[in-house]
Amino acid sequence: MFNCDMCGKCCQNLRLSPLYAELDDGTGKCRYLEGNLCSIYETRPLLCRIDESYDAFFKGKMTKEEYYRLNYEACEKLKKL
Repeated sequence: MFNCDMCGKCCQNLRLSPLYAELDDGTGKCRYLEGNLCSIYETRPLLCRIDESYDAFFKGKMTKEEYYRLNYEACEKLKKL
């Protein structure tokens, strides 16, 4: 399971990926972000679910370990913005 530290940086920088355009509140932040937490966490879109996204989109393209590594690297980059 992907271990998110709930910093909220991914949800505060949606402008960096057109995949999340429909969630953008117009400022680059997710319209469902409250503080650093998701207000619709239990019903959040598939693109916001790391583990389920792996199974749906990446399972045949890379290992789960590689997928997690790439996601952790992206997290670290976002934290430096």
